[in-house]
Amino acid sequence: MAAQAPQAGVGELEIDLAAGEPPESGKRQKSLTIGAVCKALAQEFPDISISKIRYLEDQKLLTPRRTPGGYRLYTQGDVARLRTILRMQRDEFLPLRVIRQELAAGRSGDAAPLPGRSRDGMRAWRSSVSVREATGALYSIDDVLEETKAEAKLVRELEEYGVVKGELRGGVRYFDETEREIVAAVAELARYGVGGRNLRVFRSSADREANLLQQILAPALRSRNPQRRKEAVEALENLAAVATHLKHLLLVRDLRKIVR
Repeated sequence: MAAQAPQAGVGELEIDLAAGEPPESGKRQKSLTIGAVCKALAQEFPDISISKIRYLEDQKLLTPRRTPGGYRLYTQGDVARLRTILRMQRDEFLPLRVIRQELAAGRSGDAAPLPGRSRDGMRAWRSSVSVREATGALYSIDDVLEETKAEAKLVRELEEYGVVKGELRGGVRYFDETEREIVAAVAELARYGVGGRNLRVFRSSADREANLLQQILAPALRSRNPQRRKEAVEALENLAAVATHLKHLLLVRDLRKIVR
């Protein structure tokens, strides 16, 4: 039996999964600790952190196995799944609920987020925005703080500047899934000194974009014809995907100017 590794080095460990397996099992597979996973992905995702990986695990997006001592061990498949999740968050701005659906449908990291062209020759934008009803789950402020690792002061700032609103029930404020994810995203920004007041630019931009899309599709969205309204909702999601991608490209262009 191999000697136990020192406690101080646990973040760098690679565990031999093939130990004890027959020679014909092929190349030995290494299982990584959470610290080693962070190190492996840091070049592509500089903001990756142990707390972020743990949060994704809490959201049932990752299920690493545990050692008898409680340490998480990630297979190469787990790392590939995590890379796919991080790319969908970074490149497509997908909420975790949609990412969960994408993974369940067999989405891999190699799948193109914006595929080909449709039959009529127009580019077929895969919707990265869902405006349908969410799960209906509500989270208390304590739940939000625990799951996002945000500070209560930050959430109060977000309420003050209208970034999140919540809903009062029996004197307790609850947040839906989307607002919980907003808090999680802002908590990441807060690590770089971004506060609630700095987010007004994001809120103003989102309001203007939503108003523009509403003006384009307002008649169809108000229609009493269920089929027409359904088509309008699909068109709204499609337009939102295009607008999101355009905003991403404009941001990338401007950021490239900064680093020149």
